[in-house]
Amino acid sequence: MTTRTTPEPPAQAVAADAHWAATRDRLRNRQRPTATLVICDDADLKKAVEDARWTVRRLTTQLEAEPDDAALKKDLAAAEKTLAKAQAAFDEEAIHLRFQALRRPDWEELKRSHPPTETEAEEGLAVNVETLGPELIAASSLDGITVDDAKYFLAEWSEGEASALFNTAWNIQAGLRMDLGKG
Repeated sequence: MTTRTTPEPPAQAVAADAHWAATRDRLRNRQRPTATLVICDDADLKKAVEDARWTVRRLTTQLEAEPDDAALKKDLAAAEKTLAKAQAAFDEEAIHLRFQALRRPDWEELKRSHPPTETEAEEGLAVNVETLGPELIAASSLDGITVDDAKYFLAEWSEGEASALFNTAWNIQAGLRMDLGKG
């Protein structure tokens, strides 16, 4: 087992800059990024939400052009209620799979343990996606997806759905939640 030491700045420097000490604590206590894959097999529920969102957007745009129109305000309020009901029905039916980024050393080790095949390496891939996929999904799942579950889903789901599952687990590893600013 590797012992991890946390470097400490000189106490005098910390005392001189209490702001940095507080900032450092906040940085060390950040949670790793998460992502959610939402699955809903009920096409009618999905369409109801899409239609309700479109209606709300359309009425909102109209109301911006005519802010004193009482009928538009009433229609928008009704459309927002319809959207809330449609969204609640969708949320009740939908399955939410949550994934969290791995610690960088764990992510790097996982990639190293799944080197590309000769063909994949020739294609420029850095990992064997077929063997990495189930382990990555299981390792980053916050919902307890096992490697066997992931193998089953990747094999049995449609190409698009299996890709969405893998890509959600893969993409959260490169999640960026910061603004680089302008200098």
